[in-house]
Amino acid sequence: MSPEMIKLFVGLAAVLTVASVIAGVIKWRWQQKAQGENAVIENLVARINAWWGMIIILAIAFHFGYLGVTVLFYGVSFYALREFLTLVPTRNSDYPALFAAFYFALPVQYVLVAIGWYSLFVIFIPVYLFLLLPILAALAGDTTHYLARTSKVQWGLMIAVYCVSSVPAIWMLDIEGFDGRQLSLIAWFILVVQLSDVLQYICGKLFGKTKVAPSLSPSKTLEGLVGGVLLSMLVGAALYGITPFSPWQAALFALVVNLLGFAGGIVMSAIKRDCGVKDWGNMIEGHGGMFDRIDSVCFAAPVFFHLVRYWWT
Repeated sequence: MSPEMIKLFVGLAAVLTVASVIAGVIKWRWQQKAQGENAVIENLVARINAWWGMIIILAIAFHFGYLGVTVLFYGVSFYALREFLTLVPTRNSDYPALFAAFYFALPVQYVLVAIGWYSLFVIFIPVYLFLLLPILAALAGDTTHYLARTSKVQWGLMIAVYCVSSVPAIWMLDIEGFDGRQLSLIAWFILVVQLSDVLQYICGKLFGKTKVAPSLSPSKTLEGLVGGVLLSMLVGAALYGITPFSPWQAALFALVVNLLGFAGGIVMSAIKRDCGVKDWGNMIEGHGGMFDRIDSVCFAAPVFFHLVRYWWT
């Protein structure tokens, strides 16, 4: 791990330490004044504890370089795809398509990332798998809700595998004057997008009044959105040194990925509401399932990847 990456993770650990202390003091003061637990405080503590675990896992992955990050996001894609296809209804006749999604498309996509084969990576799922999956479903001979069933598998593969794999794929970008530092850019992207989620949550709890999409995500407010995005932009601009961007370019990129991240959260909330659930799962305490944590990354990652590729390579 490079010195700048070590400094970044040490800084994150310091921020989490402060957050843990503050949350602990708030919880202690509440217990002194009232009996019982406060759901908001308990959720805050659970979220911070979960972030400790996630930061440690990220640090281990980054310690092993590009391969470690690729393996990490392979696991993220696997669990996200599993959550998605567990939640949406499927039939026994969908087994060939599901098998192809998990045991062919998913590993091949990440092998393409690992070997840096961009020309196939970018079309493997949206072209070849989008043609293969309907064929497998049709050969099963079950025409009941055929279009809806096929679309669900395609959509799950696209969002959980194709979009998420764009994060480790950043390492294959040959950016002039930035050789060997692509991991720093990956870390910047993850930090900015995830920090925006956290800050939107905090700003929403402190100042939120105007609901943005009450039927989809009642907790999201306009005040939380604006506050979280602006604060995350400032952090992104301040960390421009670990990117190939100037401060204003880093701020602009932060704005773009944060808005896309918010859009991703809204879209995935719509899917959850359609399926009649609040969370994708309970894998991460205080956060829900894997998709609840990476929904913003799914929409922001491919756009960020291609914008950087088209303008900086």
